[in-house]
Amino acid sequence: MTNESLARSYLAKAEKRLKALAVLRDEGAHSDVVREAQELVELALKGMLRAVGVEPPKLHDVGGLLVEHAVKFAAPVRGRLPRAAEISKRLRRERELALYGDIDFVPTEEYSPADAQRAYDEAAWVLALAQEVIGPLRR
Repeated sequence: MTNESLARSYLAKAEKRLKALAVLRDEGAHSDVVREAQELVELALKGMLRAVGVEPPKLHDVGGLLVEHAVKFAAPVRGRLPRAAEISKRLRRERELALYGDIDFVPTEEYSPADAQRAYDEAAWVLALAQEVIGPLRR
């Protein structure tokens, strides 16, 4: 398997997750939208890194690597990498809380429709960036 084929695989998985996010959002599963948005962003960013020949580490937030390797991306993409990294970092912080909660944090009670919409919008933005970098999938 090549970096290109793995990048395309990650992109396909991310595209399917966006559809799932819409269902979760429409069902009012706000914490699940936040959690799954993080996974979508992680896959998209790792696909982008692979597309430019960078082996992503087995970490949930690889946004810093995007910025570190910005010169490997096309000029029109470079300026948007910091935002992608910020989104990744924010969603990474929410990852465990959105899924498991804590003694004083019940995810189904704490996350709002606005939180879910923000996570959805940011995930969709990152996915569009990844599609631009990786290119259209051959169906």
